[in-house]
Parts: sequence; C-alpha cells; structure tokens
Amino acid sequence: MEESSHQKMSLPPPVSEPEMVSAKTDYADAEVQFGMGLKFAADTGAAQDYRQAAEWYHKAAEQNHSLAQFNLGVMYAQGQGVARDAAQSAIWFGKAAHLGDAGAQYHLGDSYHRASVVQTSTEATESRIEAYKWYRLAAAQDYRNSVMAWSNLTLTMTRADVAAGDRRVADFRVTRTQGGGQ
Repeated sequence: MEESSHQKMSLPPPVSEPEMVSAKTDYADAEVQFGMGLKFAADTGAAQDYRQAAEWYHKAAEQNHSLAQFNLGVMYAQGQGVARDAAQSAIWFGKAAHLGDAGAQYHLGDSYHRASVVQTSTEATESRIEAYKWYRLAAAQDYRNSVMAWSNLTLTMTRADVAAGDRRVADFRVTRTQGGGQ
C-alpha cells in the first residue's frame, strides 16, 4: 500500500544503529576525540586517514589528553597527516612529557640529545642535562630503550652535569590537568 503524502511527512526517517550510537556520542569529550583519532590512524586501506586522525588528536590534545599529545608529536615528527615540523613535534612531546607520558619523555630526551650534538659547548651541556632528565624520567617508568639511552648519555657527561640532571629529576612534578585529560 502506498503512503499518503501526509504520512511521509509525519514519520521520521528510519535511523540505523551506528547513527543512533553516534547521536549519543559526546564529540567534545577528550577520550572520544582520542578514540576517533585512533580509529582514523589505525584503520587500514581507504578508511585510514592521517589528516583526520591529526585533527581529532589535536582536539583531544588541546584538552590535555597526554596520549593524544604524544600521538600528535609523533605525527608532526613523521609528517603523517600534517606537514613535518620538528618544532611542533617538540611542543606536543613537551606537553605530554610534563603530564608524565613516558613515551613523550623519551622522545623529548632524544630531541635534546640530538640538539646537543650540533650546539656550542655551553648550549650542548644544557641540552645534555635536559636529555638526561627526560631519559631518566622515562626510564623510571620502564619505557623501552630509555635505560640504555640514559646510561649511554651519562658516559658523555661530567659529574657536575649528572648531579644537575639528578636535581632536575628530583624537582620534576607532573603537571595536573583541569578537566578530562589523561
């Protein structure tokens, strides 16, 4: 039987289950935004979209989601979905590292260590001390390769530099977030 025009206008269109689920999802929530970024980054084939992943990670990262900040740092470092940008990568790794993310601490240590190789003596010393701090903080969380990186770096430092690094580690406090960050 054919529906009248009145029936067609008064009945809502059928809604599929995925549409009902997404209608209930709070896309302003940092965890949901991180999950969307993860979905776009981890999908295979045509569904994988690093640009979309970076956009979702950025939204979550702005809400102090440390894993989103870390992933965004990786994406900037590798040029996935965004233009390769070492400065942006360091910013996002730095934010995540201050929130206590061991992976970000390790990568930040790597950045400082690489910088120490090309800098003048005074700048290089400062960068090595910072690298030491970040490697050691990552090592305290058993992050892969961080103990070896920290140990190898220590061999290139003076006792005074190691002592300065130890003081920075002792003074480090995880930044507390407001809201729903990781």
